[in-house]
Amino acid sequence: MHKLVLLITIALAFTLGCGGSTSTATPPPNPSGSWVLSWSDEFTGANGSAPDSAKWGYDLGGGGWGNNELETYTARTQNAQVLDGNLVITAIQETYTGSDGITRNYTSARLKTKGLFSQTYGRFEARIKIPAGQGLWPAFWMLGNDIDANPWPTCGEIDIMENIGRLPATIYGTIHGPGYSGGSGITANTGLATGKFADAFHVYAVEWEGTTIRFYMDDVLYATRTSADIPAGTVWVFDHPFFLILNVAVGGNWPGAPDGTATFPQKMLVDYVRVYKRS
Repeated sequence: MHKLVLLITIALAFTLGCGGSTSTATPPPNPSGSWVLSWSDEFTGANGSAPDSAKWGYDLGGGGWGNNELETYTARTQNAQVLDGNLVITAIQETYTGSDGITRNYTSARLKTKGLFSQTYGRFEARIKIPAGQGLWPAFWMLGNDIDANPWPTCGEIDIMENIGRLPATIYGTIHGPGYSGGSGITANTGLATGKFADAFHVYAVEWEGTTIRFYMDDVLYATRTSADIPAGTVWVFDHPFFLILNVAVGGNWPGAPDGTATFPQKMLVDYVRVYKRS
């Protein structure tokens, strides 16, 4: 293909949010005119390689993760690898015993930037094509980097995007803190008029500034949360650095277990993750 035609094709694919796997290796102009890129991963490594260890670590194990999840998270490339310019997180139905000695019937991956990158305030975004199916629970989210000293929910949690498989046309954005966590998290959702989120890539983002957090899907603002939204007597804990997490859970209290309609393997494709600061 002629180079100019190829460049135009790639640009159109990104602009339209198509379902292809082409990666946009060069960050676009500042999304709101006053943001400066502070961190990113474009997933341009060799096909089949592990995610960049200078940017991502792993949560490992099958202990349920506080949600009665059914998978074991691994660091294997079968569950997380770079392929065709995307990070691919794959949930597999298999009998697997992790290093924690727990045997599960599903494996997946949960990547995090803890200890490698965190930031207070900014725009945090990723272009993702989520998996589909009952029992799948893909997410792009953040936790306070003080979690070891101040366990959840005191550290704070910002869920930039969550989906549960039985609601394929709905995504959620939520904040959790002490006194407003778990089922009492302060949440909002948005959806598609037709089709499901797994049909194509979409850009999921938050803009977090002081006591305000704004939630976006494909650059459309669908919710704003401020310190005025938390319950009386509770504390706004979004005032310190947070790190990033990408994962695909299987089962759990919220999505429920896979049923006969679910097929495996299921893949979440991440074209890029980008973090910005105000200029």
